[in-house]
Amino acid sequence: MSTVAERAETADGYRARRTLPLRVELARQFKRRRTLVMGTILAVLPFVLVLAFAIGGEPGGRNGRITLMDTATASGANFAAVNLFVSAGFLLVIPVALFCGDTVASEASWSSLRYLLAAPVPRARLLWSKLVVGLGMSLAAMVLLPVVALAVGTAAYGWGPLEIPTGGALAPGTAAQRLAVVVAYLFVSQLVTAGLAFWLSTRTDAPLGAVGGAVGLTIVGNVLDAVTALGHWRDFLPAHWQFAWADAVQPSPEWSGMIQGSAVSLTYALVLFALAFRGFARKDVVS
Repeated sequence: MSTVAERAETADGYRARRTLPLRVELARQFKRRRTLVMGTILAVLPFVLVLAFAIGGEPGGRNGRITLMDTATASGANFAAVNLFVSAGFLLVIPVALFCGDTVASEASWSSLRYLLAAPVPRARLLWSKLVVGLGMSLAAMVLLPVVALAVGTAAYGWGPLEIPTGGALAPGTAAQRLAVVVAYLFVSQLVTAGLAFWLSTRTDAPLGAVGGAVGLTIVGNVLDAVTALGHWRDFLPAHWQFAWADAVQPSPEWSGMIQGSAVSLTYALVLFALAFRGFARKDVVS
């Protein structure tokens, strides 16, 4: 296989950077059924929550304590924030694990991976295209949910300021900016799951194993974070910072938690991505 690649590199018109263009890979992944199913689930969730509030009535404080959930029907901005709150812990993990884990492993399961490499597509180029598209689709999924939620919430509860449970409110324009910051932070915090899924995808020929393994390890991280006996060791767990974005939707935002969480997530993600590229470069591809 390497001989074929070496010969192709000397052929007229061959450019390694032009193989497997991002637009081609994006079109392939976008047309897949799992992409449409995942997008539908995220787009339907806001409607489900509106229906739940309509059936259950207006949310109220619990034991005199007002939470973000209790302000869900205050405005479209509040409704969008609540959708992110209920999804950040688990639901948004799934599209990230799916889009980044079902990349290389799916090609191997279809026995098309070796033909891609014999095209010839350099291994680093193949991984880069797969990773960029996977991360791009993960980001699109995270943007889709709050955008739909904001539209649905505005139609159901009106356009207004984002009411903060602890007191005060953010003007609609400011609220939209803060929600954009929240989405950006959620994407960065989910890079660990993306790294796990992508690394596992280069190690197995079973897409379900890569996706399930990434989701499972993410759940283990959440469980460990709940073990208070670990003390300050929890600061090194990405799960410990997954809700640090709540500091961004305050009258005076606090950035320290999100900075620490981003640093932890980026460190883990870079290590996992490096392991994926290094391992795949030496892997004997037979499928």
